[in-house]
Amino acid sequence: MPHVTARVLPPSPLAGSPLAPVVSDEVADALAGGRPVVALESTLLAHGLPAPRNRATAEVLERTVRDRGAVPATVAVLDGRPRVGLDAAALDRVCGDDLVKLSVRDLGAAAGLGRDGATTVAATAWLAAAVGIALFATGGLGGVHRGARDSWDVSADLGVLARTPVAVVCSGVKSILDVGATLEVLETDSVGVVGYCTDAFPGFYRRDSGHPVPWRADTPAQVAAVWAAHRATGAGLVVAQPVPAAAELDETLHDRLLAEGLAMVAERRIAGKDVTPALLEHFHSGSGGASLATNVALVEANAALAADVAVALAGRAGVSRR
Repeated sequence: MPHVTARVLPPSPLAGSPLAPVVSDEVADALAGGRPVVALESTLLAHGLPAPRNRATAEVLERTVRDRGAVPATVAVLDGRPRVGLDAAALDRVCGDDLVKLSVRDLGAAAGLGRDGATTVAATAWLAAAVGIALFATGGLGGVHRGARDSWDVSADLGVLARTPVAVVCSGVKSILDVGATLEVLETDSVGVVGYCTDAFPGFYRRDSGHPVPWRADTPAQVAAVWAAHRATGAGLVVAQPVPAAAELDETLHDRLLAEGLAMVAERRIAGKDVTPALLEHFHSGSGGASLATNVALVEANAALAADVAVALAGRAGVSRR
């Protein structure tokens, strides 16, 4: 791995805290040199994909980011320490061990108890921002759950993005959520939403959730320009890119699995944080693996776009310094 250059990173707001991330030499060197960096979450690897596909996907995502000219920074918590940028051994642990799922509220407990954990969108965005990473790629954003009027089940992803200046490239939110309510919360919290080459907000497995996006950008340079302006608000930006058309889940299959899954969780009285894993498992098993292929295809496409935007953003910063 490259050595850290003589340039010094700005002080982290977490300096001196047990939550101060350990940043890999490669990522620290890139940040110090103003080169593009893309954060990647670890919950997808630890909980979203089965072994050994998760480990192979980790390699594909990091290679995709590198091939587009940026540095990947996969985020996780190991032995109680947040880490930004993982080597092969650390990726093996994330993909092979039984890691707990960590949102921002769980980071202190994991640090205090010395636990290993996979970071959600919220925790990854929060830790990335703390070390100065502006771009983050994932599969789908968390959101407002169906029935949240009674359960109050709203993903912490939304609240964290409201106060964290990070641009998240994703394929919208999963159709198992209340997409309309999710977009309303994002609007209320001043989180920007831009569709990439689309006028429709994506629904993860499906390219169109049935809801429009307020803004559209058609090139990485346009996304970078939007983010360069929006980040001054202090809130995050959602860059919503539809799953590649060839990998989109069949509409009839999708609708059937969604109806069956919602009926299943109601019948079994599954609630809270257990709802999403149960529904996703139903999609995976009921589709014969098709939904899994869709998941991998969209997160790879999002990593590529995030890298392209990071490169464009770094180019803008270089021009502004001249």
